[in-house]
Parts: sequence; structure tokens; C-alpha cells
Amino acid sequence: MSMRNHTLLKEFVLLGIPQTEGLETVLFVVFSFIYLFTLLGNLLILIAIISSSTLHTPMYFFLGLLSIFDMLFPSVNCPKMLSYLSGQSHVISYKGCAAQLFFYHFLGYTEGCLYSVMAYDRFVAICHPLRYMLIMKPGVCVSLVMGAWLVGWLQATILTSFTFQLTYCDPNQVDYFFCDIPAVLPLACTDSAMAQRVGSINVGFLALMLLFSVCVSYTRIGIAILRIRSAEGRQKAFSTCSAHLTAILCAYGPVIVIYVQPTPNPLLGAMVQILNNIVSPMLNALIYSLRNKEVKRSLRRVFLNVFTVQE
Repeated sequence: MSMRNHTLLKEFVLLGIPQTEGLETVLFVVFSFIYLFTLLGNLLILIAIISSSTLHTPMYFFLGLLSIFDMLFPSVNCPKMLSYLSGQSHVISYKGCAAQLFFYHFLGYTEGCLYSVMAYDRFVAICHPLRYMLIMKPGVCVSLVMGAWLVGWLQATILTSFTFQLTYCDPNQVDYFFCDIPAVLPLACTDSAMAQRVGSINVGFLALMLLFSVCVSYTRIGIAILRIRSAEGRQKAFSTCSAHLTAILCAYGPVIVIYVQPTPNPLLGAMVQILNNIVSPMLNALIYSLRNKEVKRSLRRVFLNVFTVQE
């Protein structure tokens, strides 16, 4: 099948969030605030980490990367969604749709791998504190991050290839607010059963494997914390992990609900997807800034230096 047959459609029309007709202005204001807060919050965390030499450790190296992903991930579909909520065109090009799907899965699964890496980092810090800096050397940290990027790229390439090797023709209306596999595949003129199976198996299997790796790390961490005799020591160890655990619950919950539900509900899927795409990155900024004393201390110094220079 030639590439020309694959591109019978030159564009798609995004119909938006299901069952929200008449709420475009309200949704535009709400999502604009959330998106801007997400960008600002994660940017401040990144500035705090870069500006403080005490935060130049593996834990904050990974947190800084997470902040970058939390700025990029909602930027895959939020600007387009805000555009048509403000009254602009709902049309997205064929290549733009493919790019949106690719970067959504690339950034999403790279971030999922990063969560697993951060869980392993906390496991080493709590279970092997004396060997922490020996195990989590800069080269090891970079290798783990490169591995996360590679997994995300492979996953996104496979899913995008299987989805857009199909022939698409009229109608070109995507009944969703961005181009994702469950929304695009029903528009295929040819049999999409194989692409559907590959998408469900790949997405579900990788998500469960990453979640399993996190559970293994935190089970070991929990056992180690229970062995700490002093209440103060247990509290300190738990506080270093609570923010990360909260962020993981916000990230994995929506993914599992979307791709494992036997009979997809359009409104539920959209609400859960919005939670995963837009709200979770904002919550990460809140979680890691409000629950982390070192980050808050570094941010205070940054603001003090800014005000001092202005004076």
C-alpha cells in the first residue's frame, strides 16, 4: 500500500470534549489558567534546582527533568484545544494529527519511565544510603534517562506507525479534543483490528510493567522504613517519598482507566484524559513545591535575589 493511499485525508476536524456544547468560554478560561499555572510552576521548580548547588543531586536531577516533561506534555494538545475553544478553527492537518499522537505517547511514556527511575533512586537512597552516591553516579543517571527516552521513542514510533499505516477517508471528524488512538482508529476505511490490538496491548502492558517496577521499589522502601527504630527517622524517610507516590497515583490512574475499560465512555474518557494531560502536570508542580522544603528554600532565595537586584 503506497503512502499516497495512506493520505486520502489531508486534515481532520477535532470535535472537542464530548457533551460540553455551550461551555466553550468557561472551559477556555479554566484550561488557560491551569495551563499557564502548570508552565509557571514547573519553570519555577526548574529554576530553583538549577540555581541552588545543594540541589545538584540525582534526586533533583530527575525532578528537574520531570518539570521539563510536565511543561512539554500538556503543550502537545493544550494550545490547539485552547485555540478552538476560543472560536478558532477545529481543523488539524493529517501530519499535525500524527505528530500530536506521536509526541503524546513519546512524552507520556518517557515520563512514565522517569517515574520508575525516580522510584529506584528513592529505593537506593533509603535502602542503601551509604552507597547512594556510588550507585547513582552521574553516568548511571544519564544512562537511565537515555533509556527512558529510548523506551518512549520506540513506543511512540510503534503506535504511530500502526495507526497511520491505515487508510483514512471521510468522514474526517475526530470525536475527541486531540488525536489519540481510540479516537482516530474508528475513522479508518480499512480493518483497524490489528492496530487496535497492538495499541491496547502495548499501552496496557508497558503501563502495568512500569507501575509494577514502582510497586517493587516502594515495597522494598516500605520494608526498610518499618525497620527504622526512631519515629523521626521513619517520618523523614516517608516524607522523601510521599510527594513522588502522590504524583505516581495522579499519573497512572487515568492511563489505566482509559485503556482498560471494556466499554469506553466518551465523557468519562475525556475527563480522565484531561486529568492526565493537563491537571496532573499542574499537581506535580504543587506537590513538589509545597511538600519539598529544599525546593521552597531555594525558591525563596531566588525571589530574594530578584527583589534585591531590583532595589
